[in-house]
Amino acid sequence: MASELTYRGGAASPSAGAAGAGEYSSAKPASSKPLAWLPRAARYAAAEHRPLFALVGMLFAAALFCLAAPSGSGSGTAAPYSSSGRAAAVSGALTRFSVDPAAHNPGRQFVAGKVPLGLKRKGLRVLVTGGAGFVGSHLVDRLVARGDSVIVVDNLFTGRKENVMHHFGNPNFEMIRHDVVEPILLEVDQIYHLACPASPVHYKYNPVKTIKTNVVGTLNMLGLAKRIGARFLLTSTSEVYGDPLQHPQVETYWGNVNPIGVRSCYDEGKRTAETLTMDYHRGANLEVRIARIFNTYGPRMCIDDGRVVSNFVAQALRKEPLTVYGDGKQTRSFQYVSDLVEGLMRLMEGDHIGPFNLGNPGEFTMLELAKVVQDTIDPNARIEFRENTQDDPHKRKPDITKAKEQLGWEPKIALRDGLPLMVTDFRKRIFGDQDNAATATEGQ
Repeated sequence: MASELTYRGGAASPSAGAAGAGEYSSAKPASSKPLAWLPRAARYAAAEHRPLFALVGMLFAAALFCLAAPSGSGSGTAAPYSSSGRAAAVSGALTRFSVDPAAHNPGRQFVAGKVPLGLKRKGLRVLVTGGAGFVGSHLVDRLVARGDSVIVVDNLFTGRKENVMHHFGNPNFEMIRHDVVEPILLEVDQIYHLACPASPVHYKYNPVKTIKTNVVGTLNMLGLAKRIGARFLLTSTSEVYGDPLQHPQVETYWGNVNPIGVRSCYDEGKRTAETLTMDYHRGANLEVRIARIFNTYGPRMCIDDGRVVSNFVAQALRKEPLTVYGDGKQTRSFQYVSDLVEGLMRLMEGDHIGPFNLGNPGEFTMLELAKVVQDTIDPNARIEFRENTQDDPHKRKPDITKAKEQLGWEPKIALRDGLPLMVTDFRKRIFGDQDNAATATEGQ
């Protein structure tokens, strides 16, 4: 009796020919086999491993699609549902995952300063440390008016919320109460680093904190700029020249600074901040800018910060004697705050690192300044002489040739024009506070 087992090979079983004609056999003629034109291995895969074969087919089709996508995206006139249109859509979608920082933030293309300040452009994300202070708040005003998104970081040691309160509610403005001595993580395109008390009264109050702000705070901001690829601007000071032996002071002058004096927490702190900034530029290829700011005045100055202009204005308004330290022959140069802000923005947007002197080359003695204040506020104001403070510079006048040539910048507002604007602000703040106090007393 023939075996019930059948042979699954391509040829008929040897026993099939000997079996009776009526006996069942599974062997089929060769011409009736499906996929007979494929090799035996392919037929086996197709018959017994269909899921695997389907997966391989899908992967092969995907590979062909990826290879065809770049060539299809080159047509700018493809129909919405053509293969090139689909390829362009896929290419655009993949751009979101690009590691190129410019793909994530198209605004960064303007960081290099190729667009003049007066032209309309896409706003940048800008961090201003110390942005609630005197100079910082005026800088914030200009940046917001230009259309940038501004983040202010300030611990309010000398800054005031009132200086930036008019921006509260603006979606392009944000304020964070934070000390730059502690690290912070943000995503911005530019960093203006202004954080540090700038008047002798304030930076002498806690000298260790002052030098930590200048050194550790600057390190933190430089580290942030390095991580996110932001351009960094350091606001240094004319105090890096100390009591200068060269007059006027040029940027190549290294200064005459007392490293152990009562002012060295600020003087040497800023000198170290400049060193750190240049080391990050050379070592980490960071885009940096350095501004050396000379005496600046204007609205929103702290009323009792010990600086000569604010002292004279506040004393004259209060009918107090104008205090002149020493013989009054020390010289200073005074620039209005809007001129300084213009210089800072030109420096940030330009192609030059610096350092740049930003100040007014017009030179006044302290007695001459007192006379201007008398003429502006009270001709009968008395002058009172007091002993000079330690390490007080005898002369201070910037050479701004470099800023004129490379930034196209120079101050525009004369002292006699800018001082009345500051007086109006001080009068409102001094007598406004007194009026409020008198009203409260009467109400009791």
